[in-house]
Amino acid sequence: MFGKTHHVGAGQTYTSLAQAVAVTLPGDTIMVHEGKYAGGISIARLQGTNLKWIYITPAPNATVIYAGGIAAWHMTDAAYVQVKGFIFEQQTGNGFNMDDGGTYDTPSHHIIFDACTFRNIKAKGNNDLLKLSGVDFFEIKNCVFLNGATGGSAIDMVGCHEGSITNNRFENQGSNSIQAKGGAKNIRIAFNVFKNGGQRTLNLGGSTNLKMFRPLDARYEAAQLTVYSNIIIGSDAPIAYVGCVHTEVMNNTIYLPQKWVIRILQETVDTSRFYPCGNNSFKNNIIYRNNRVSTDCNTGANTTPQSFNFSGNVWYHAQNPAWTGPVLPVKDINSIIGKDPLFNNAASGDFTLQAASPAAGKGYQNNGKL
Repeated sequence: MFGKTHHVGAGQTYTSLAQAVAVTLPGDTIMVHEGKYAGGISIARLQGTNLKWIYITPAPNATVIYAGGIAAWHMTDAAYVQVKGFIFEQQTGNGFNMDDGGTYDTPSHHIIFDACTFRNIKAKGNNDLLKLSGVDFFEIKNCVFLNGATGGSAIDMVGCHEGSITNNRFENQGSNSIQAKGGAKNIRIAFNVFKNGGQRTLNLGGSTNLKMFRPLDARYEAAQLTVYSNIIIGSDAPIAYVGCVHTEVMNNTIYLPQKWVIRILQETVDTSRFYPCGNNSFKNNIIYRNNRVSTDCNTGANTTPQSFNFSGNVWYHAQNPAWTGPVLPVKDINSIIGKDPLFNNAASGDFTLQAASPAAGKGYQNNGKL
């Protein structure tokens, strides 16, 4: 049996999203019609089931914008909900906020964001275009993240688990494009494009108030993150391992980083509790750099860089043919140094490889993970 469709908009059954949410049951669809709507909407305990998801979507061919508010929508304790096709802009706090309501044992879960645009935040501090706290089993796909706050992230995850972030585009971010911290675990970041993605495009870990960890006794900022087949253009540090463990960065293209290629840091320091940042890998990536890079791998205190696995990477310095390669904490096994990877047209964003590329066919297989 199909659920009901609740129509929202001028001349529709409901004039506001909140009115429709109040009558929505598992299996229902909320359909918002053409228009620009005010943000600042709170949605608590909107929950479908594994067999009856709740869908929130624009009407066919409609452009629906939620503008302003501290957050466009603030959803707490949501489950089995898909949000698809909306534009969120000009918020003064976080663009979109989803969390567990502070009840860490009951996370929001089974959430999909598909084909949404998060843009032009009206804030400069530690404000994020999409803030997730205590969200498990989630997907963020086919979205655009544009013009974030100077002190914030495009996607900031605190204590989130079992998620995937795929086929998105990030441009002009502040601190980060993606940050996963506070006990985050098992999150896949793949097939995204990042352009000027912030000071640290991918902050794999971070620094979290001890009361905000999920679970509260986590011994790492992040664990088992997998970063596969992304394109990262610019950024002070495209990849930052920060208090994370068992994290793999593989098959990515890193183009013209501005200061470092990689940072290995520990910002949450308590040697009696937290594992040092270590046992991570950086494999089969292509790095195309120039004189802007001061240090290829910046290593901080309280880390174990000697436990990292570097292997199979292609390193090319576009302005120094005599460059002998990066200084790394361990040997990069089977690396290729000083050979132009021969992108088809990097200037136009085409990072596919020419047939004559020294990197073509040289990478590791990934056991079907991609």
